[in-house]
Amino acid sequence: MPSRSKTSLLQSQIPGRTPFRGKVRDVYDFGDRLLFVATDRISAFDWILPTGIPDKGRILTQLSRFWFDMLQVPHHLVSMDPRELPLPAGTAVDELDGRSMVVRKTRVFPIECVVRGYLSGSGWKEYKTGQTVCGLNLPAGLVESQQLPEPIFTPATKAESGHDENISFEQTVATIGAKNAEQLRQFSLSVYGKAAEFARTRGIIIADTKFEFGIVDDQIILIDEVLTPDSSRFWPADRYQAGGPQPSFDKQFVRDWLETAHWDKNSPPPALPESIVDQTRDKYVDAYERLTGTTFAWK
Repeated sequence: MPSRSKTSLLQSQIPGRTPFRGKVRDVYDFGDRLLFVATDRISAFDWILPTGIPDKGRILTQLSRFWFDMLQVPHHLVSMDPRELPLPAGTAVDELDGRSMVVRKTRVFPIECVVRGYLSGSGWKEYKTGQTVCGLNLPAGLVESQQLPEPIFTPATKAESGHDENISFEQTVATIGAKNAEQLRQFSLSVYGKAAEFARTRGIIIADTKFEFGIVDDQIILIDEVLTPDSSRFWPADRYQAGGPQPSFDKQFVRDWLETAHWDKNSPPPALPESIVDQTRDKYVDAYERLTGTTFAWK
């Protein structure tokens, strides 16, 4: 059995430095380098929940590292060791270990680069209303979770809060220019294709995923976390059956429980029961171990 932390890191602390705190990650600026700290926070329905998932940040960070190494594409990861930065005295470095990435600072494109290989989520909702996804016409008669004839690039705007908004490729061109838009489309489709092919050999379908890209020294590089259960829809291949929702390796246990918790989604969310926390953590660990072929364990 993998080792299990008893507590969750919900906020990182570096003395004298104020991070940007996203929904699940803290980012510290060190000039031409950034320190990404993946906390154990978990979000659902646009709320950060009061209960963390132990080891979640470490699982996702180590999985991102695996993909950066495997994909062999230009990316922002410099080191997994936060000690390479000038951390001030008193920093609890042990808390940062395993969940930190030292990365190159880039000029980030304001586009979520979504690639869909299967018809699910917001894509399925849009398809039902007009047989399109992000302005792309799709064949008639597709069902929920069906594999598409070929993967499609369906960009979205990056929202500071709330949901990202799907946009057309033409809107992407208007936002970042034709050359950049085409490069991001080709880069995204190429990375997804390679990752999806590999994941199938490990029993996982990558139904869709989202990438982020930045530019540094006139080169477009892959940034942020990559191909994790938080940024992708992972399905077990041996249980796949088109025509409805699929079992997944993400926080669906959390969403399902919240739907039954008599929560109005407009007030602070309730704490998660231990059983839901454990099941959610187990799903993240399962995805990590299937993809990497190694056991997740942390001291």
